[in-house]
Amino acid sequence: MLMMDLNFPKFNFLSVVDVLLVAFLIYQLYNLIKGTIAANIFIGGLVLCVLYFAVEKYLTLTAFMLGNFIKVGGIAILIVFQQEIRRFLLLVGKNASLQRNREWWRYFFGKKEVEKNNYARIKPIIDAAKSMKATNTGALIVFVKYYDEQLYQNSCEMMEAKISKRLLESIFQKHSPLHDGAVIIAGNKIKSASCILPLTDKTDLPAQFGLRHRAGIGVTEANDATAIIISEETGEISYAKQGRVKANISFAELEKLLNKDF
Repeated sequence: MLMMDLNFPKFNFLSVVDVLLVAFLIYQLYNLIKGTIAANIFIGGLVLCVLYFAVEKYLTLTAFMLGNFIKVGGIAILIVFQQEIRRFLLLVGKNASLQRNREWWRYFFGKKEVEKNNYARIKPIIDAAKSMKATNTGALIVFVKYYDEQLYQNSCEMMEAKISKRLLESIFQKHSPLHDGAVIIAGNKIKSASCILPLTDKTDLPAQFGLRHRAGIGVTEANDATAIIISEETGEISYAKQGRVKANISFAELEKLLNKDF
């Protein structure tokens, strides 16, 4: 009887870490492309790869064409998935940020003072949201941790103003020349208004989401940002972060989210 010598790799603690790390990366990739056009493109690429291996030995011309397409797949991935790659690198950089670690340090060892100071910052925003919800005034307020002047200066009206309830209401009131666009807030300042933002490519959004919602979601996909969206039709408040949106949130939820992220 012949004994077969099967040399399986040893399974140890590092193997478990390796499997978990690959699973985590695949999960993050899935989250980044879920519900976007990129997901359909990714599936299409997989279909072409499977088709190539299926016809490689039988259909020479078809295999040649598919093979050449796959060879340039690396460049195609960089072009097609540039937004998703940008979001992934932003996610990694944000989690590794020393500034963010310092903020967590201050939060745990000076929690009450941080919450008190933060509430003073977000109160004018919450008050303005209450007023605009009551009057069905559409609004898009974006919070960025790092304000990129090169990114916003060509599509925005620069302001550099103190955050206040009345100023936000004035910007978004229907007859204001600045109402049709987004307000960008960084730190304790309204940096710019009437900003034209990139729209999301997601295809699974609710039918009632219009351009304002798509812009709010889109800016959080491409940047380390969060957004408050107030619907002009219903007055409902939505909150977008990392390409995901929470719809019809309460003011208590809004305060909690802003206190955490802003």
